[in-house]
Amino acid sequence: MDLECAQRLRSACEAIRHQLSKAIVGQHEVIEQLLIAMLARGHCLLEGVPGLAKTLMIRSLAQTMDLSFHRIQFTPDLMPADITGTDIIQESPSTGHRELVFERGPVFAQLVLADEINRTPPKTQAALLEAMQEHEVTVGGKTYALTEPFFVLATQNPIEQEGTYPLPEAQRDRFLFQIAVDYPTRQQESDIIERTTSAGTTTLSPVVSGADMLQFQQIVRRVPLPENVKDFVLDLVRALRPGSDRPLAWTEKWIEWGPGPRAGQQLVLAAKARALLEGRYHVTLEDIQHLALPVLRHRIVPSFSAESENQRPDALIRRALQELPKPKLPLL
Repeated sequence: MDLECAQRLRSACEAIRHQLSKAIVGQHEVIEQLLIAMLARGHCLLEGVPGLAKTLMIRSLAQTMDLSFHRIQFTPDLMPADITGTDIIQESPSTGHRELVFERGPVFAQLVLADEINRTPPKTQAALLEAMQEHEVTVGGKTYALTEPFFVLATQNPIEQEGTYPLPEAQRDRFLFQIAVDYPTRQQESDIIERTTSAGTTTLSPVVSGADMLQFQQIVRRVPLPENVKDFVLDLVRALRPGSDRPLAWTEKWIEWGPGPRAGQQLVLAAKARALLEGRYHVTLEDIQHLALPVLRHRIVPSFSAESENQRPDALIRRALQELPKPKLPLL
């Protein structure tokens, strides 16, 4: 592994945190998870009530990384072409003939904020599927590559159900993390009021380029994964999957659908990124435990029995982490 690049990654992330602290009060865990997801080349779904600075956080993150940024406000009347772009007829200045020209949509940015993604119908939500997975867009039979690095950071409001369209399982599974954005503490809320009602202005400086981020993503994949830690990831994912070879005693009762193979892949990638942020060059069991909730919570569909007994995905994941036997071999 290139240790110099790994150290530069950690320094860059510290600089990003410092810049974000000028605009965002608190939310340290949310910012950490956003950084981890971007280092792991993943997308994030942020869930929280209005007013918790989700949009401001994402916009500020784009500024600190010197990435092109577009915000898409999802509404019930938004069409797929409003996201991907469409062919339009233009007259050529040189020949005078009319021709089809592709007008790029807002998805053609390095960081795309999909604001209130659950307010648009599934047909429009699905327009992001190819872009998120393949990093390209196909319109009119032609494929257009997106500029790397490319991230989709989506938000949704969990308390409003009228006029919303819950994301299908296939769409949710393409998000590396589902991040729970919580209320600030009393002192943080006091700081927010003080900061946002004064005459001062905040200017954020870019500290990382897109080329730097691409290099960091490559170094993340080169972090070693101990065999026994990989075994624990497999045990965890399969224990939460009904019908698997080693489910927990309560899995069949409380889980209708469990996490698929992508869950284990993305949990390992996220753990590798976190290890570098913590100044380590190998993955530990603590990395897996720390990131299990944001990676797995949106990949579990509780059964009717679980919902009737108020057994939420977070509670089921925590219980699985407690009940599964821990690796006995040394981690190094």
